[in-house]
Amino acid sequence: MKLAVTIFILNALYISINTFRTMLVVKGHQFLAPIVAVFEEFIYVMALAIALQHIDSPLNIAAYAIGFGVGIYIGIVIEDKIALGYVNFQVTVQIDPTNPIHAHNEELAERLRDLGYGVTVSRAQGRSGARLVLSILAPRKADRRLMEQIQEISPDAFIMVQEPVQLSGGFWSKEVDRRYHHVNRHQP
Repeated sequence: MKLAVTIFILNALYISINTFRTMLVVKGHQFLAPIVAVFEEFIYVMALAIALQHIDSPLNIAAYAIGFGVGIYIGIVIEDKIALGYVNFQVTVQIDPTNPIHAHNEELAERLRDLGYGVTVSRAQGRSGARLVLSILAPRKADRRLMEQIQEISPDAFIMVQEPVQLSGGFWSKEVDRRYHHVNRHQP
């Protein structure tokens, strides 16, 4: 039983690091990813060597397999907590001055700018009328908060979030990062 627990822990640790390292590679962290990979492979060789020496036990095989699944979950949680990179919100709202439900949508861009976000606004035409399309860049760490802020201001907004691979030029001030960290320091 002790051996099965060791196999489980080592494989969960290996896969957690593997999942995190893969996300680093996808996000283009060309210096951090190889450093993490060295640690990852060290754990992998140990886990695999122990598992292969004791492959005769169904309990050890199960521990290895379950460790794999748990490791993926832990890796995703770690990456989500670290939240590397940025997200781009594309927000589409209806604008109709005669409809009180949509009156607040005209203010959305300015209210988000007041919160420190860079907002690019385009006018568009949808099936049932005029729309505003807002493009907002935010740190991934701030994405949940930004989603809440948009939904508070414009509950009927259609929101699509994407992760850009590269960024260059345009509005991106330290103001958004500064405001995000200031707000989150004071929240429980």
